[in-house]
Amino acid sequence: MTRGAWTKLAANTLSTKFTESVVMKKIAILALVLLTGLAQAQSTPAKKELVARLLTLQQKAIEQTAQAMVERPALQMMQQASIALQTRVAPEKREAIAKQVQEDLNKYVADVGPLAREQAVKLAPSTIGALLEEKFSEAELKELIDIIESPVNRKFAQMGGEFQKALGEKLVAQSKSSIDPKVKALEQAIVKHLGLPPPPAAAKSSAPLLGAPQK
Repeated sequence: MTRGAWTKLAANTLSTKFTESVVMKKIAILALVLLTGLAQAQSTPAKKELVARLLTLQQKAIEQTAQAMVERPALQMMQQASIALQTRVAPEKREAIAKQVQEDLNKYVADVGPLAREQAVKLAPSTIGALLEEKFSEAELKELIDIIESPVNRKFAQMGGEFQKALGEKLVAQSKSSIDPKVKALEQAIVKHLGLPPPPAAAKSSAPLLGAPQK
């Protein structure tokens, strides 16, 4: 074998070995990734216990989500009823009808709310719980529980109502003068689109707008 041929053969051999080495490394990395993902997604009794504990800690939030879903259509109907009261109902009858509508909305929320909350809690393990088992490792679940159960987090969560009240009161006070005219303009535009007569000026004080459905 000539020197040139030998050099070419050696180069090809080195190239082949290098390629094989790269391929083997890629296979090893891929296998490691797959094994890591499998280990993370794999369900164990300890993992299921951690997920169940998390769902218990988050039960209130789960129930609030269900309650919000129940109240959403009620709020929409309340808004529609408010417009109808101002445009289609005689001023002297508005207060009585508004009270009847409010009672119906409250009854709907009172009847449907508990059912929705109960169903949400039942569905949580197969929905939220399944995602937690799939996406989080045992170590991550433990860390998440520690965060949720920490005194600082509990204190912060308990102040949610105070935060909302403080912001809401300030927001209403400072934005009322700029928002109220736009609300009135929107109401007039909707009345015009519907081809209804504009509400009389006395309508402002004849009947209050419907309040939010009570839980």
